Amino acid sequence: MSIARATTGVTLLRVARRIGGKPHEGRLAAGSLVLPCAIGRSGVARDKREGDGATPAGRWRLLYFYLRRPCPMRLPWRLARPDDIWCDDAGSFLYNRPLRAPSRLGHEEIWRGDGLYHVVGVMDYNIVPRVRGRGSAIFFHIATDDLGPTAGCVALRARDMARLLPRLARGATIYVE
Repeated sequence: MSIARATTGVTLLRVARRIGGKPHEGRLAAGSLVLPCAIGRSGVARDKREGDGATPAGRWRLLYFYLRRPCPMRLPWRLARPDDIWCDDAGSFLYNRPLRAPSRLGHEEIWRGDGLYHVVGVMDYNIVPRVRGRGSAIFFHIATDDLGPTAGCVALRARDMARLLPRLARGATIYVE
């Protein structure tokens, strides 16, 4: 007699451009769940550069999440604060790191008014080692309702993100093809 083990959640999210679609139109597969997603306006790149609008190809761990309000999930998270920012200033030694505002350095604000960063998963792209100019603030976040292009992130509609988050296991990775 075999004993069925309870699944511990989805560990791999596969992201690929939608066949026949625009460069920023993608599909995210998480187990049996397949969802439309947005990627960078330039599509996927194997040689990512700061400001190129491309989503970097490769396998990236989801390190932790910034959330505007708590939600059920297995991955590490913390509540976002109005002074949370992310340095995207390639000339700074603080490049591609979380910071607190105010800052004179170029940065991305985590606390945005448009709802796109109500859920922000930090992907481990260009984290260890950090290479200045290779791309920063590559996140997994909420998309616009029309799945408009991102600056290089992977994004899902809010309702799809809400469906996916409770299914993710610790150590989940995003594989961008």
